[in-house]
Amino acid sequence: MIDSEIIRRDIRPSLVFLTGELIAVPIPLEREEVILGRAIEADVRVNDFLVSRKHARIETTPSDSRVAMEYILHDLDSRNGTFLNGRRIRREKLENGDKITLGETILRFDLLDEIDREYQRQIHRLISHDDLTGLLSSRSFFSELRREAGRAKAEGRPFCVLMMDGDNFKSVNDTYGHLTGSKTIEEIGFSIMTNLRTGDAAARFGGDEFAAFLLDADLPQGLVAAERIRTSIEDYPFSVIRQGKAREAHKITVSIGVASFPEDSSDPIELVEMADSALYRAKRGGRNRVAAYRDISDEEMKRDLPPRRA
Repeated sequence: MIDSEIIRRDIRPSLVFLTGELIAVPIPLEREEVILGRAIEADVRVNDFLVSRKHARIETTPSDSRVAMEYILHDLDSRNGTFLNGRRIRREKLENGDKITLGETILRFDLLDEIDREYQRQIHRLISHDDLTGLLSSRSFFSELRREAGRAKAEGRPFCVLMMDGDNFKSVNDTYGHLTGSKTIEEIGFSIMTNLRTGDAAARFGGDEFAAFLLDADLPQGLVAAERIRTSIEDYPFSVIRQGKAREAHKITVSIGVASFPEDSSDPIELVEMADSALYRAKRGGRNRVAAYRDISDEEMKRDLPPRRA
């Protein structure tokens, strides 16, 4: 309950995902009405096919008791029902720690202070990011990619997917050792991130394989961005670790494959597969190069590119 002590502690109502791709993510309930559902326009989007487009609503109402606010969960005539602590409900008041089940997704209603919120954010970061590079994990990347694909479809915007892989990376471990190999992967991730814009996303898929998606980018723009990443890595002085210290530098290159939405595919998973196919096309072509899933004419590449969003 929210009393004067809670107000002093800046406690705020939140939903925390206990399952699914957004596990441990705290979603603050900052509006008087919050819609939960599968629709893109839902306030809390639940990527679960058993969830209706507009499945449930949480309503914030003043209370007549000493509690400042009450939070009421409403089912919105959903196909598979809304469950609170295992019981199907139509309308029910939420208490701290209540568990809400929509389809196969479970969320917890929590009253979180700033320490709790920061803890949840750190837990989510540990789960959703690669420890070595700080990039997204592959699971989180696909979650973000599906979300952005939905927005791109709704708004008629293009985007590109890049798949990237180190060339002859095994020789780094064989020549310099695994500490240098790990540092090289970390520095490849850093180089990729410094060449992306706000809103773009990158992930480490494992080993020396990376992925990224570029918002508001058609194929020519995606190829230009991929070439910028390739050149940056080719020119980068990668550290060599000797007795725990970086004392010299070595070189490594990457190959990159590019696929574009919606021309190549409107399915985000298929786009990743197409970019991966283009990556191996770059490998077969001699490595240290960029390849597109589909051929693009010189005229298309040389045309004046529209400005990309900052």
